[in-house]
Amino acid sequence: METSTTMNDYKVTTEYDYGDTTPCQKTELRALGAQLLPPLYSLVFVIGLVGNILVVLVLMQYKRLKSMTSIYLLNLAISDLLFLFTLPFWIDYSLKESWAFGNGMCKFLSGLYYVGLYSEIFFIILLTIDRYLAIVHAVFAMRARTVTFGIITSIIVWVLAILAAIPGFYFSKTQWEFSHHTCSLHFPHESLKQWKKFQALKLNILGLILPLVVMIVCYTGIIKILLRRPNEKKARAVRLIFVIMIIFFLFWTPYNLTVFAFAFQDVLLKNECEQSKQLDLAMQVTEVITYTHCCVNPIVYAFVGERFRRYLCQLFHRFLAVHLAKWLPFLPTERLERTSSMSPSTGEHELSNGF
Repeated sequence: METSTTMNDYKVTTEYDYGDTTPCQKTELRALGAQLLPPLYSLVFVIGLVGNILVVLVLMQYKRLKSMTSIYLLNLAISDLLFLFTLPFWIDYSLKESWAFGNGMCKFLSGLYYVGLYSEIFFIILLTIDRYLAIVHAVFAMRARTVTFGIITSIIVWVLAILAAIPGFYFSKTQWEFSHHTCSLHFPHESLKQWKKFQALKLNILGLILPLVVMIVCYTGIIKILLRRPNEKKARAVRLIFVIMIIFFLFWTPYNLTVFAFAFQDVLLKNECEQSKQLDLAMQVTEVITYTHCCVNPIVYAFVGERFRRYLCQLFHRFLAVHLAKWLPFLPTERLERTSSMSPSTGEHELSNGF
């Protein structure tokens, strides 16, 4: 049987042999993916890389990682960067329709893909819980929301993300198929369906159900408090995390559900080739939506976070305008230097309010 590869959790899309009928041909789908996906993912890579690097620079330069929220936001950006790091390799794979980087890189990049995915999910959950504690249990939060606790919980999250990604590291491998090398998940043949279903259930439980439950519980408590004691700064901070969470669901839910349908297609579909093709097309479309999430969080910070915009302007003044003046001495730099050296410490105890 012939296989086609895409850049997602189910990299192998088998062209099933339906009984005694002719094998289901998906050449057109592969050709469409090879034409459309590389330019789209290249755009995602460039925008996401620039945006998340700027987030890291702002956090390191101005927030100084003095709060637990800043630590979580930094780790969230790193999760996106890990995710983005794998993109150029999958783009090359899609363009050449052959894996050229060897078995070791296949395992490493596939595992890294899942580490970035699951760590992002877990850090969004931590950010939501962090906001909940700060507003609903403010007295307890003063003791619990420390930099030390933020570092410890971040380490735990990375360990959990690596554990969740172990199947990606272990089962991904290269294989020679007809005229090209593939890089994909190869589960044991005798338990192939069980592994695919386990992966789909794991993704939907950790990536959809768990964050949804946390969001409902936390934001229900937060909204009750804010309705009783309105606070503009707290409301801005909640709005930022809430928008990040909502966008995460909008971008990931279609993909999660498609992965679930893909893994359980032997139950959900009627063994029809046309339905299988539609499912493969849905996988490609939702995959594009999913990958663009790497660009979204920095944009959310810029549009929702007032303080982030101010810090970003200061960053540009310091690293662009001021240094540019060395080569263009006629530019006035006193005001720029004064602006870039302004202390950002005001309100630092209000943990990333408006960020």
